[in-house]
Amino acid sequence: MSLHVLEKLAATNPECEVWWDSSPLVYESWADKVLAEAPDGKAEAWRGQLDRLFGAAHVADGTSAVRGVTTNPPLSLQAIQNDPAYWTDRIRQIVADNPRDTVEEVYWKTYLECVRMGAQMVQPMFEKSGGKYGYLSGQVDPRFVTDKARMREQAFQIAALGPNIMVKLPGSKEGYELIEELTANGIATNNTTSFTVPQYIACMNAVSRGLETAKRNGVDLSAWRSVITHMSARLGNIGDLGWQAQTRGIDLTKEEIQLGEIAVIKRAYRHIQETGHPSKMLMCSMRVSRDDATGTASSWHIEKLAGGDFVYTCPPGYIAELMAVEDQLSPFDAKAIDEDISEETLSKLLRIPYFRQAYEFDGMAPEEFSQFGAFVATASEFAQATRKTIDFVARVMAEDMKIAG
Repeated sequence: MSLHVLEKLAATNPECEVWWDSSPLVYESWADKVLAEAPDGKAEAWRGQLDRLFGAAHVADGTSAVRGVTTNPPLSLQAIQNDPAYWTDRIRQIVADNPRDTVEEVYWKTYLECVRMGAQMVQPMFEKSGGKYGYLSGQVDPRFVTDKARMREQAFQIAALGPNIMVKLPGSKEGYELIEELTANGIATNNTTSFTVPQYIACMNAVSRGLETAKRNGVDLSAWRSVITHMSARLGNIGDLGWQAQTRGIDLTKEEIQLGEIAVIKRAYRHIQETGHPSKMLMCSMRVSRDDATGTASSWHIEKLAGGDFVYTCPPGYIAELMAVEDQLSPFDAKAIDEDISEETLSKLLRIPYFRQAYEFDGMAPEEFSQFGAFVATASEFAQATRKTIDFVARVMAEDMKIAG
């Protein structure tokens, strides 16, 4: 049996988990496309790998390699675009059931339906594992990352969709206040748009306070989990690191940028390990690098964390890239998690204010989180995907009104 790259990664630590970073609704069609494009001699092995990874039968009996799911507005938009005929009919039914709803209200009901359907698909995994695995993250609207009242209302609506729902909240000051409140109510949470050690510490503290309140009030915590997302490549590539380095005459290589991203998550991970905190670090936004000259490839975002107790949430495109270069990757080293970046590289990175904000425990105050470069860029991207989904809903509703007129 030929193991998938992510199965090999999971073997480095029995507690680490591989998650699917997209709606479960798209997995089957995506897998079919990957197999259709498989290189000569690979199709049979890949078919077995993809079946074990997240095939329906393995999900149903709780044996799939994927142990959970993360979604966000761009990923939900992909699910809708993957089957526009179905979602057009579903939107029409929502309108028929709620004729007074505005476009925004129909959009939100459509989004909730997308989250609910995905959660139902992985609920058998949740039940088979006694609530350890099989969660699906549904995200509050990224247009309102500092609007606590709006996010609070949406968070409880998302949580009510099913027992295996994990509510995804932003790494803003207001987001952490809500993570504390949801934790106090026994609701699982995923901290997203988070990139920095100060954010991770704020999340851990919010979770700890929430758990104290929950235990004091006798709240059932059997379906509670907490994951803290490190948006790795986004930290180094869409924020302020590049231009701040350039204006200071600091030349950063791609490798040094990746090492900085890895240093940040390792610092947070070690804090969790040392304190015994119940939250788990989640790695996302990973990348594959290829060296055509040597015929080798790497993905340091997972390779240099091998052996750690992480969640790795992997989008379809990243998984396909890993499969394409599987023969060029080095074997995983289960001791990689214990390795530090060089003092020379760390000292170089610490000359850049943006990196200090991300790496130092006191690098930012909570009021600054929503102004951090990578946060602003990512929230803007997610908000744009939300607007595109709203526009899809609006076009369906407008066409129906035109036909009715």
